[in-house]
Amino acid sequence: MGYAPEPVADCQGLLLCGGGDIDPCFYGQVSKGSYPPDALRDWAEWKLIDYYLQRNRPILGICRGMQMLNVVLGGTILQHLPKERWQLHQGKQDVFHSISCSKDGVLSQFFGAQNTVNSAHHQILETVSDELRVIAWAKDGSIEAVQGRDLPVLGVQFHPERMGNSPCKGLFDWFIQKVAQE
Repeated sequence: MGYAPEPVADCQGLLLCGGGDIDPCFYGQVSKGSYPPDALRDWAEWKLIDYYLQRNRPILGICRGMQMLNVVLGGTILQHLPKERWQLHQGKQDVFHSISCSKDGVLSQFFGAQNTVNSAHHQILETVSDELRVIAWAKDGSIEAVQGRDLPVLGVQFHPERMGNSPCKGLFDWFIQKVAQE
């Protein structure tokens, strides 16, 4: 029995939730500020992402889920934000900040050109996979969302499940619609 179930052939989409840091060895680095990883979770999620990518099935990655998706596709993580950037991204509870959305990205359908999101993380995407494109960013330049260039994938750095507003409902509706198309 593994950490996560084996992929189920008739499951049409994958939602990756937030969580702890990814082992930097997965993106060719040594630890430079990462918290202790959960190697079993890293391997399980890698296997699941690979399974869904090979079948061109929708994936929605939230926070760590977006980071893991980027890593599986060849990107890297900035392991620890410099202190001057903490005010936008981490605290004992969620902190809120504005994001700008690319008008041709899926988020603009729900969030418009700008909106407010929550943050509770100390890592961000550093090098974005060639398979992904940036569709939202914070005012400090941190990447807040990516979507697949040719893959049915979307990743957000924030936690829409904790925001409860209509733009976030639109995000989950988008994912459900993609899954239903399978």
